[in-house]
Amino acid sequence: MNVKFFTLGCKVNQYESEAMLSALLEHGFTEASRGESADVVVVNSCTVTAESDRKVRQVLRRAKKDNPGAVAVLTGCMVQAFPSESEALQEADILLGTVNRAHLLPDLLRFLETRERVVDIAPHEDGEVFEPLSVASFSGHTRAFLKIEDGCNRFCAYCIIPYARGRVRSKPLEDIRREVERLAENGYKEVVLTGINLSAYGTEFDLHLCDAVEAACDVPGIERVRLGSLEPEALSPDVIRRMAAEDKLCPQFHLSLQSGCDATLRRMNRHYTAEEYREIVENLRVAFPNAAITTDIMVGFAGETEAEFMESLQFAQEIGFARTHVFAYSRRPGTRAYSMPEQVPNSEKERRSRKMIEISAESQRAFFALQVGLDEKVLFEEEISPGVYSGYTANYTPVYVESTEALAGAIRSVRIARAEPERCFGVLLPE
Repeated sequence: MNVKFFTLGCKVNQYESEAMLSALLEHGFTEASRGESADVVVVNSCTVTAESDRKVRQVLRRAKKDNPGAVAVLTGCMVQAFPSESEALQEADILLGTVNRAHLLPDLLRFLETRERVVDIAPHEDGEVFEPLSVASFSGHTRAFLKIEDGCNRFCAYCIIPYARGRVRSKPLEDIRREVERLAENGYKEVVLTGINLSAYGTEFDLHLCDAVEAACDVPGIERVRLGSLEPEALSPDVIRRMAAEDKLCPQFHLSLQSGCDATLRRMNRHYTAEEYREIVENLRVAFPNAAITTDIMVGFAGETEAEFMESLQFAQEIGFARTHVFAYSRRPGTRAYSMPEQVPNSEKERRSRKMIEISAESQRAFFALQVGLDEKVLFEEEISPGVYSGYTANYTPVYVESTEALAGAIRSVRIARAEPERCFGVLLPE
């Protein structure tokens, strides 16, 4: 039987989809090629916003329509956080939460034998250990994602993820080393360390994220180590100094801001002030020259006044992010913010989103302009048109280059010649 995965959401979901696919391939399944109808479709869901849930429903229905007769599996965060709503989606033959991912194969075999719907959603419990997933390759990717942490203990007022993912748990350090070694043996030059709350890595082992970074950087053949999203307050001066000692660590840091207004941050139950965030950014820029600071910013959180929004907007403009993901606050049942007073109307959220996106685009253009004239190493990903290859610098600046050589998967020196709003263009330098 052949299988096709549809993955929504974060890099952790991408990793978990690859791990589930690998497990099925080991037991005789094959991966459906592009355009081929599949016998099994697996939708790995995200539930960070209401829009995420809408997309999950849309993808599930489309997958069922495009693959007539296929067994449909719905798994991931939406299933775990909202089991009743997920069970109501009749297109799903199997519902699998985030706790029992290892049950995918037996649940499939059970359904194929009985043709009776399988609902396999177990609650998260205290004392869970890290799920022993492993991935040796990523189809279609020149960089590999490695999930080293799961769960979150923070309970930000707007966030449903702790309910979908449970408490913090970490991948043992030796397992990280072994998996990075396998990835290097399979030709990967860059590994991206990911987690639900990556900054919390190792807390149950008396370890720190820096230990995982050092372990990954120590593997021969790996030329770059990149970090997923980080909680800013975890980056103390000592942590920044320790990270800066690793030459392979990419100077790109995604620090979730959410708001540049202290009053809003307090209502969100975030654990830093805007000025503390600013100081962390300044420390990173000193330790990592030409670092890219990227972020998430939420607009329209419960109770956000126009003055608070303008304060956040001004702060974002002052920081000068290299890239910003702007999104409107989405009410999630089960979170503290769901019942907060003074909910912002959708029309106002849309207006604020447009304004924040406009400011963010200006910052991105300014950052790309600063790259012009620099000589940078680029990891090329794909040929986007005949003779034109795209890739990323260490600070994750997207670069296009014309070349008669096949560059996909190679790291080459490039001189950045010009910048456009969404990318830079460069020329290859002699080896």
